[in-house]
Amino acid sequence: MKVQVNGVTLAYSDRGAGVPLVFLHAFPLNRTMWASQEQALSSQFRVVTVDLRGHGESDAPLWRYTLDQAADDVRGVLDHLSIQQAVFVGLSMGGYILFAFYRKYADRVKGLVLADTKAQADTDEGKRARFEMAQVAYKKGPGAIADLMIPKLLSPASINANPELVRTVRAMIEGNQISGIAGDLMAMAERADSIPFLNQIACPTQIIVGERDHATPLSDAELMADRIPGARLSIIPGAAHLANMEQPDQFLEIVRAFAEDVAGKRVA
Repeated sequence: MKVQVNGVTLAYSDRGAGVPLVFLHAFPLNRTMWASQEQALSSQFRVVTVDLRGHGESDAPLWRYTLDQAADDVRGVLDHLSIQQAVFVGLSMGGYILFAFYRKYADRVKGLVLADTKAQADTDEGKRARFEMAQVAYKKGPGAIADLMIPKLLSPASINANPELVRTVRAMIEGNQISGIAGDLMAMAERADSIPFLNQIACPTQIIVGERDHATPLSDAELMADRIPGARLSIIPGAAHLANMEQPDQFLEIVRAFAEDVAGKRVA
């Protein structure tokens, strides 16, 4: 399904009924990274997955991207679906967008799942690396980005023993346009430091991290868990950055238990 939001066309999926769960994907993937969770949870919840601007079947305009803009896009999809409040699940860049979304629209958030993400802004070195990756995308295309990103997203065990997973991730990356890849790199490089904001998060929060995640390691997850009041922390053994794809069953059960708990705490 598609909807016009903030001047662009965004693609989304909407399955099931009940308390809404809204999933925001990682860079540089798309909403199909949540296929396993969507299938399992839509029998119990209303599951919405969104192709963020620049990704998948959504428009990828050639212009400046920001995380606040992405948050506004998500709000537009929710308004279109008449969803006033939801539990949100964001992985990596999806988590960065959730920080921006909560700053602007905290009343729309029933609960947060922050998976394989971090609160701190990019260092100067990190910003340079994003700039350099954008130049690679421009000069060599999405396939070169897949070559760079797959070793950062998946564990060596998955890369060596799960060729189907590697093909799936590669296809998602190669399906994106250069304008979207470069735009999101710019948005992430310019994002604000969310550490001072963590103690203001008042909704139930679940933090998930893959044991072998080197991109946003356990120390980043522990920092968020320490600063967000009442936050829970779960570590998924054997998973790297894409914990939901490498260990889908374990990821699913953490999200299901959290969503069931939050759903029992109805907000009028």
